[in-house]
Amino acid sequence: MPRRPPLVIGHRGAPGYRPEHSRSSYALAFAMGVDAVEPDVVVSRDGVLVVRHENEISGTTDVADHPEFADRRTTKTVDGAELSGWFTEDFTWDELSTLRCRERIPQLRPASATFDDEQPVLRLRDVLDMVREAALEYGREIGVVLEIKHATYFGAQGWDVAALVDAELREAGWAHGELPLTVESFESTVLFGVKERGIAAAYVYLLEASGRPFDLLAAHGRAAPTYPQTAAPAGLDALAGLVDGISVDKRMILAPDRFGRSAGPSSVVADAHERGLRVFTWTCRPENQFLIGQFRMRGGAAAFGDWEDEWALIRDTGLDGVFVDHPDLGVAFFRP
Repeated sequence: MPRRPPLVIGHRGAPGYRPEHSRSSYALAFAMGVDAVEPDVVVSRDGVLVVRHENEISGTTDVADHPEFADRRTTKTVDGAELSGWFTEDFTWDELSTLRCRERIPQLRPASATFDDEQPVLRLRDVLDMVREAALEYGREIGVVLEIKHATYFGAQGWDVAALVDAELREAGWAHGELPLTVESFESTVLFGVKERGIAAAYVYLLEASGRPFDLLAAHGRAAPTYPQTAAPAGLDALAGLVDGISVDKRMILAPDRFGRSAGPSSVVADAHERGLRVFTWTCRPENQFLIGQFRMRGGAAAFGDWEDEWALIRDTGLDGVFVDHPDLGVAFFRP
């Protein structure tokens, strides 16, 4: 029987309960029944694909507590934003493997923070192998939604990120379609670079609610299309046939007004479907901090708001995939 949409994708594993991208975060997502998990990849100094949401790692690891790395703290401009901290590209994989994962937002998720400093940073290969093993253990298909981060930035440092991804997927046995793979990025150039190398995958273009993709901004300046322009019918016309789908900030579906009330759902899901494009959205989270104003309730930023009503607006558009931080809630809600 064909699987009924939407796919429930463990966003960085199960970061509502464990530090993101840690081994236990992925293991919990598998146990809670996700259809796929989403590792983000950045690059180390020696060209290893490391699973971190960002290449600046002070907020998600214990790097600041390692005196041997104190002199690596620096300030860089990444995709136009100035950041200070420690960056994966300044460490070899052997050095990064000595670091331990930490909860990124402990003020909102203190229970997850109790697992800080216990688990090592992972490589993409580690996650690919974990998914394969989990599929065998649970007797069901589990996919990978691989997000490539900052490819233009790393390209300026001499790394062909598409080539690194291609080599890793082939070596790990994920290149030929035997296992369910989606490749996604906010930069279309790296998506096309992986696709041109013949990796059998679905290709999904990530869209922010505002701004421009950095690869096109770097190449064309202000002439580059904005993300909202790309999500409009004319922009989707241009994408059709080049990618398999789009993955949008949930605000592009909910369309909140200045008071935080949803004017949606917008037409973006229907518009994309009319052009043969699948639609994912990110990120469905239950905490007040992440809900639009209409669905926030008493109890502060960390308390759960009226997440079910917000998620229902998203579900009822008939979209194809949702990213969740709490896989148990996501599976129960989107797969009743």
